[in-house]
Amino acid sequence: MNQLNELQLKDARVAAARVAPSAYCDEDEMRRGVERVGEMMNWNESGRGAFGSVVTKGARVLLKPNLVLHENQGDYGTEPLFTHPSVTRACTEEVLKAEPSEVVVGDAPIQSCNLELLLQQTGLDAWAQKLKQTNPTFKGIRDFRRTTCVLVNGVRVSVENLQDESKFVLFDLQEESLLEEISKDDTAFRVAWYDHRLMQKTHGRGRHQYLVAREILDADVVINLPKLKTHKKAGVTCALKNLIGINGNKEYLPHHRLGGSETGGDGYPGASQVKRALEFVHDKQNVTNSYAKGVLWHGFTFVLARVSRARGDKVGIDGSWSGNDTIWRTCLDLNRILLYGRADGTVADEVQRRVIHLVDAVISGQGEGPLNAMPLEMGLLLASNNAAAMDWVGAWLLGYDPTRIPITREAFKNFRWHIAPFAESSITLHGDLGEGNANEVLRSFSLNPVVYPVGWRDAVRNGASYSAEAHAAHQERTERQESA
Repeated sequence: MNQLNELQLKDARVAAARVAPSAYCDEDEMRRGVERVGEMMNWNESGRGAFGSVVTKGARVLLKPNLVLHENQGDYGTEPLFTHPSVTRACTEEVLKAEPSEVVVGDAPIQSCNLELLLQQTGLDAWAQKLKQTNPTFKGIRDFRRTTCVLVNGVRVSVENLQDESKFVLFDLQEESLLEEISKDDTAFRVAWYDHRLMQKTHGRGRHQYLVAREILDADVVINLPKLKTHKKAGVTCALKNLIGINGNKEYLPHHRLGGSETGGDGYPGASQVKRALEFVHDKQNVTNSYAKGVLWHGFTFVLARVSRARGDKVGIDGSWSGNDTIWRTCLDLNRILLYGRADGTVADEVQRRVIHLVDAVISGQGEGPLNAMPLEMGLLLASNNAAAMDWVGAWLLGYDPTRIPITREAFKNFRWHIAPFAESSITLHGDLGEGNANEVLRSFSLNPVVYPVGWRDAVRNGASYSAEAHAAHQERTERQESA
């Protein structure tokens, strides 16, 4: 089985099926779309559904949608925000046709996500409950988070240790982590809104730990179901970035490093005394156990952030620009763990489970994603056996130059526990967008002008259309929200 998994990882094909946005409201239409990409990838098998050749009888299957947040932080609704429930439902029901022994849907949304509300509003809770009753093979929807939080007057109020650590597996990639190269200062790694002292325990020179949900590692097959979006920290979020959601605690997930590019960090370009002060205040707010002190520190951050914006800043301090050299390393580490990680916390030299990717790009996300996503009607379902190939195509479709985005470029490098054992030039496209070399086919792909994260406009492909007018309106709306 390991040899078969390794062969599938070497598959550089990406399939594309056109699906009308009306499929979000038509279960039969969405199911036909899933069946079509399954046929294109040879995942289907007569009488056993769209994934019949991937899911052997008796296999344990985990479906991993992107359930990032229950509401859009902008005014754009949830269609461009998370994997549409019609995609999750169609894929789950197709998997069940292959007679697996166990099927689970799971994700770790951001800690402020009200997952119960998300499931209720989308109808996924009622669907899951009914499906469990009619087919006991389906075990329900799992929340992989160990911590949740809410923001009260700008202060993070958390609930810790929601699940026992026995439900997770600790990995330490040590010097083999892609973060090791930039681990010159053990105090530099940051993730917004969290106590940086906790991250000092999980990441430093020679120590790079992740806490992965055990149900992920127990699966024989993982079906990754991301939403294609622009992302202000990574440039693009698709198959590779979606695996942030297999980790249980945020203090295991470096997103950027303290400071600007001129002072050895990657939180923002250049250097700024105002931003350095803002970072100091953020740290103070994140480590305090006092709500009153938290409110006080938040007041300082509000003032300093306004001063920074008045001086022309658009990207903030949390790595929301193309110079972020941290987040892609974290994401690729998690991809390597998913492919090669064992349930005892060790990493094998052979692929341990089958991982495939089916992307919801029917209505994609643009703008300051992933949480403030604007809808971008693309009308596509995408499928691949390889996450790097998938994201290369996804970046093209969004109008990016994939070589200018670290997560899509670096995934093809020849490091240990490789993700893509082939060159970018080997990727082929199949289906409704055309047949042949992906780079050649996609050069003629026509897309409406896209709104990009302000820190990633320099990664846009030459000749791609940028919607400056829509971006200006988006920025104005975002600034009004922040001021309120």
